[in-house]
Amino acid sequence: MKFGTKAIHAGVEPDPSTGAIMTPIFQTSTYVQAAPGDNQGYEYARTKNPTRDALQNNLAALENGKYGICYSSGLAALDAIMKTLSTGEEIISSNDLYGGSYRLITRVYGQFGIKAHFIDMSDPKNIVQHINKNTKYICIETPTNPMLSVLDIKAICDIAKMHKLKVVVDNTFASPYLQTPLDLGADIIWHSCTKYLGGHSDVVMGAVITKSKVLADKFAFIQNASGAVPGPQDCFLMLRGIKTLHVRMDRACANAKKITDFLLKNDKVANVYYPGLKTHPNHKIAKKQMSNFGAMISFDLKKNTFSTAKKILKSTKLFALAESLGGVESLIGHPASMTHGSIPKEDRLKVGLTDSLIRLSIGIENIDDLIADLSKAIGKV
Repeated sequence: MKFGTKAIHAGVEPDPSTGAIMTPIFQTSTYVQAAPGDNQGYEYARTKNPTRDALQNNLAALENGKYGICYSSGLAALDAIMKTLSTGEEIISSNDLYGGSYRLITRVYGQFGIKAHFIDMSDPKNIVQHINKNTKYICIETPTNPMLSVLDIKAICDIAKMHKLKVVVDNTFASPYLQTPLDLGADIIWHSCTKYLGGHSDVVMGAVITKSKVLADKFAFIQNASGAVPGPQDCFLMLRGIKTLHVRMDRACANAKKITDFLLKNDKVANVYYPGLKTHPNHKIAKKQMSNFGAMISFDLKKNTFSTAKKILKSTKLFALAESLGGVESLIGHPASMTHGSIPKEDRLKVGLTDSLIRLSIGIENIDDLIADLSKAIGKV
């Protein structure tokens, strides 16, 4: 089954009681039982909900996995992964990652004795020197946020398998339409479904996907025991958003390529970060493991100050200044003060995240209008 068909049909069946083609919103907290333990597979909605089950099955199919487990946010999904670790155990993570992930790993789980090494994984061989007897996971996001580096998933997984480690991939920026890390050897995928999967900036959710029943059972236990579950209305909205994922991504990627061309020609722009550029250091890897290059772009300015970037951020009309990404509408943001504010400045600068760096999430509006909006805003610098 091709992706576009899976997005619409996988895990979803017409409601047997009414024939409704759309999965119903099972807005209930509990279920009637004929006798103790004699039920129709559902007892309490924190543990299981039919709307959530349909979504979890759909997500598992899209990632070519077997099990999907949904949580109330992307960070709740990462939190569940971290909860499978014990005091004294360690992870190795890429050094360019979402600020919220960094904060959770260092400030929440660091105090419980879980250590993280944040390293440059552009050369996967760098990982080996940080592996020790306590290492459990290699955690990566690719493309990275916000520098749009692309990490070689298969090469990293090959190293992990040699050392009997698990690989965790944040697939939020690519979505399963552009990249399926489980097929490249990864063990666990996690998503901020809030972004491209939902696609309409109207729901917050996270998910973990795996092929391993052992891991899936752990994540399902944590889902129930910790209770960070999404409600049925949110699951319904997520299912609805996913049905157009491939169509939205095709348009957004096409827009991103044209906006990249515009930025490259602008004499006030210093650097453009986009995996689709042949000059991008990871372009060949991106071309090998992704079906397209995504709809995220970062760029910085020749006049490298926050005040310069702020002029642009305040001047766009169609590009809304807001957190998040992946919706049908285009967004503009300043990672140093917004999404990555929790990362120390010296660490940000090491990966190139300057004070003038601007991140764009390209939507599906008319490309001429988007370019005109950016052109006018940059012209004020």
